[in-house]
Amino acid sequence: MQLLLYILFYPIIWLISILPFPVFYLVSDGVCFLTYRVIGYRKKTVRENLALALPHLSETERRNIEKKFYSHLCDMFLEMIKTLSISQKEIEKRFTFSNLDVYLELEKKNKSVAVLCAHYASYEWVISMNYYIHHKGYGIYKKIANPYFDKLVKKIRSKFKAELITTKETIATIANNYTNGELSLYGFASDQSPKKNAAYHWAPFMGHEVPVHTGAEMLAKRFDMNVIFLRTKKIKRGYYEASFEVLSDDVKSVPNYEITDRFLQLVEQQILEAPEYYLWTHKRWKYRNTKP
Repeated sequence: MQLLLYILFYPIIWLISILPFPVFYLVSDGVCFLTYRVIGYRKKTVRENLALALPHLSETERRNIEKKFYSHLCDMFLEMIKTLSISQKEIEKRFTFSNLDVYLELEKKNKSVAVLCAHYASYEWVISMNYYIHHKGYGIYKKIANPYFDKLVKKIRSKFKAELITTKETIATIANNYTNGELSLYGFASDQSPKKNAAYHWAPFMGHEVPVHTGAEMLAKRFDMNVIFLRTKKIKRGYYEASFEVLSDDVKSVPNYEITDRFLQLVEQQILEAPEYYLWTHKRWKYRNTKP
């Protein structure tokens, strides 16, 4: 059944990927209509999240954000598909870095680098960063249940010279590279909610105290990595710009969880600037303590 699904959907995926961008985004508009108006994909979760995170806005304002979010969500999903056929020249035009030198300076310190980012704007095309760096790049992702689609996702992202490792492979891979002296970049999208029984730290985020992933910080300390935050901004449809902020170039001197807390503060700033580009379909505030 899994192979059959792959055989049925792959031709559609390939055809979408080769469409010229004007037609491509018309398709995205159609997908958005089905996703938002007809299916109502996770609409209840999105509305609950927006109400929890942005209570200062009116219902009308949150509905406008909701509509823009679904449009962006479908764009981003199809842009991942577009990666199958997009050229390096095209991706370099559409995803730019305003201060790449900040990251490159960290590389000169002869340490591996942990890059923390959020599920915000285009976290798929961030992997194009591998065209510019000297360290070997690893993207950490959650394995897809269907092995054929899992292989396809790896194929798509490998175009950007990135090696994908699953969350279960992360510690062993980093430890092995550290032992062998292989300087690497590890990309962590660390803004989602961990399982409650696996949470070591709670922190304020969008008006609520929530459990947070601390693995990136702890691994950085264990293997003496420098840590940097990658902020992505959507300039216009199909165009993004990323910038960097160093979180620490001496992780062992920083108190536990300080890096994680600062990361969440920066993500919160992103959301408040343009909330429609955050991934509202995830149950980020499933576990929470509301701040007084």
